[in-house]
Amino acid sequence: MAFNEEIRTRLKGVSVATLATALFKRGLRNQVIQGVHPVGWKGENMVGPAFTLRYIPAREDRNTLAEFRNPEHPQRVAIETCPEGHVLVMDSRKQAQAASAGDILVTRLMVRGGAGIVTDGGFRDAQTIGELAIPAYHTRPSSPTNLTNNEAIAINEPIGCGDAPVFPGDIIVGDADCVIVIPADIADEVSAEAVEMTAYEDFVVEQVKAGETIIGLYPRTKDEHLATFEAWRKKNDR
Repeated sequence: MAFNEEIRTRLKGVSVATLATALFKRGLRNQVIQGVHPVGWKGENMVGPAFTLRYIPAREDRNTLAEFRNPEHPQRVAIETCPEGHVLVMDSRKQAQAASAGDILVTRLMVRGGAGIVTDGGFRDAQTIGELAIPAYHTRPSSPTNLTNNEAIAINEPIGCGDAPVFPGDIIVGDADCVIVIPADIADEVSAEAVEMTAYEDFVVEQVKAGETIIGLYPRTKDEHLATFEAWRKKNDR
């Protein structure tokens, strides 16, 4: 099934941790983008298909400030062509010595309808980016221009971001902790399972706070907990 608003809505309400477990069940162990966190948490998950940008190490004769005047500069083109509702994911080689982007470019992506932006490097103007409405994830603030260290080289091809493989169209989900990549062809089933897992996890938290032991409850190995869960679910319309 193609990505749609039903899948987006499901993924808005589940955690990256729960999604990581659902993917682990399917043998996928390295889908979390390592080292990134929200620049400013927006109170709800970032969700959207991936649109990618890849950086390589900068070479001095190719990366001067004059490059930014080039209308075909890949960083600028990526900002101007990322489809509405997509998340721009940047392979910045896990290096934050130079910025992957700054507040002007991120603002432009927001105005164009981007669903978010992720880099395994850093952003300049991070405080300003954190105050924007668009979700943004990075490793740390970084003031030097990207030309100092990186050259934007390729748009919308497979990349690695924070040690996670990202293919164009993969579904990106970011919560208050971090970001995960869901292969597009299983996003429907994974999102549906994650909703079910989340309901049970919410029930478990309530039970544990009331003094229940986790043995037999989480993971559930006692049938008695199933009946209690179903009653809880009906009561709470879950």
